[in-house]
Amino acid sequence: MLTRDFLQNADCKTAFGTIEESLLLTPEQRLASLECTLSRRPNNSPVWIFGYGSLMWNPVFESEEIRSATLQGWHRAFCLRLTAGRGTLAQPGRMLALKEGGQTIGLAFRLPEEKLREELELLWKREMVTGCYLPTWCDLTLEDGRVVTALVFIMNPQHPLCEEDTRYQVIAPLIANASGPLGTNAQYLFALDNELKSHGMKDECIGDLVDYVRQWLQQNAPGALGGEVAV
Repeated sequence: MLTRDFLQNADCKTAFGTIEESLLLTPEQRLASLECTLSRRPNNSPVWIFGYGSLMWNPVFESEEIRSATLQGWHRAFCLRLTAGRGTLAQPGRMLALKEGGQTIGLAFRLPEEKLREELELLWKREMVTGCYLPTWCDLTLEDGRVVTALVFIMNPQHPLCEEDTRYQVIAPLIANASGPLGTNAQYLFALDNELKSHGMKDECIGDLVDYVRQWLQQNAPGALGGEVAV
């Protein structure tokens, strides 16, 4: 379970499953990444975080404001080979990231300034275990029309776990089969679909992928659809 206590006490080398040593960021490297990102903070404006996956339903960090938001120029894609958490080296799945093109509707979280460092360190421990994402400052349009600058975790196209082929027929069996210490890969996908629907958000590629995964499960693993909660 990804809880605040879990993350605070987690040893990144073991807590999420077996991760190749060469891919792991050390605590010092994660701190350096955070420092570098904060050094580019625009005009000391409020720090917003854009959630487009599990951050939407389980952010863990504290926030002072939550708004629906649209990110232009990037779209959801299950392009990250998942070998820990909800997958393993022997049975990898696919995790969500952002790739260039299109747009993404998600949630924006404004962090409290007085706890900024504490909340970001926790977020970095969650998202930057292997450095597969590029923390990037991007403009978001909030539901009330405001434009804010937020931190967005975008897929690093040079990362060894980046996968280009995201065709449904390729990734649906991977997602349907993969599981790890944090649960199944399919639970994550179904939870994302439910969260989007609960906010009245549409992402056709997610809905279509859900249909493919459900169909694969029904044909290959009867009874495997139970339990659609992912944290």
